[in-house]
Formats: sequence, structure tokens, C-alpha cells
Amino acid sequence: MTSNRRRRIGIGGSLEAFAHRVTGWAGSSWAFGGAVGVIVLWALLGPFYRFSDTWQLVINTGTTIITFLMVFLIQRSQNKDSLAIHLKLNEIVAALEGASNRLINVEELTEREVWTLRQHYRRLVEIARHEDSLTRSHSIEEAEVRHRVKKQREKQWVASSVPTSTRQPTSDPSARGGDRP
Repeated sequence: MTSNRRRRIGIGGSLEAFAHRVTGWAGSSWAFGGAVGVIVLWALLGPFYRFSDTWQLVINTGTTIITFLMVFLIQRSQNKDSLAIHLKLNEIVAALEGASNRLINVEELTEREVWTLRQHYRRLVEIARHEDSLTRSHSIEEAEVRHRVKKQREKQWVASSVPTSTRQPTSDPSARGGDRP
């Protein structure tokens, strides 16, 4: 196929092509202008029809039908856009080294699984708050390891910076230079 567009086959393909064209047109300035024009025309015809029930019924019926159809058209467009965004994000997550692969296709998890992931990432935020930079950690596991290593280094630094005469005795044989009791 030489075209970037794939050929649409059958009634489903025809409906998809039609919906795509209508979605593009319905979101245009011309469509908005046309809708305003219809309302103005309807309002101007009110005195001619003596503001009758039929006159009101015309606009009510017309707007109800259009609204009903637009709900499905908008939902179709949102579904397609949402799917495309999810696929792009999945590609980014899969391609980034250090990114958590548990986020690929996260939209297909149950609400409980998504909530569990949210709790994990809240822990990541708490760990990151104690770091110098919020961008250092790539995953929860990595953040927890980095946090533990950082705390161990801080303890070692504090221990090495205190003069030996002021250090407290310890019961850990390895901390006393390897003496065995």
C-alpha cells in the first residue's frame, strides 16, 4: 500500500471514515457558525409562527437528535484518542531504561490493582521527598535501595567524623575492629 492511510473495508470501515469526517467538521469554526445561524434563524422565525408549540418542538427535537448522535461521536473519538495516547506511553515506558514495566497497559488493570500501584508510587514520593532531587529514582525498588544506601552512608560518615575518644562502646564485634569476645 503506497498511502499512509489503511483502506477501510466493509460497513465498519465506512462508518469509521464517516465518523472521522464528521468529527473533524463538528469541531470546526464552520460548524459552530452554522449552529449559531440555525439558532438565530429559529429565533427570528418565532414571531412568524407566533411562538407556537410546533415552533418550540422543532428546535427541541432537532437539538435532542443532534445531541444524542454527538454523544456517541464524541465517545468514539475519545476512545480512539485515549487508546493512541496509551500506546504511545506504553512505548515510552518500554523504551526507557529503569522505568517500571508494571505501568505498561496499566489501563487494563482492575481498579484494585491500579489503587495498589498508586500506593506504591505514593511511597516513591515519600522516599523522593528525602532526596536532593525528585528525578533521581526510576522505580520503587530502586528508590528504596538508594534510600537505604544513602542512610547507611550518612551513618558511616557521622561515625567516622566523631573523634574516637567520644565514641560510645558498642556490642558489635565488627565495629570494634574485628575482636572476638
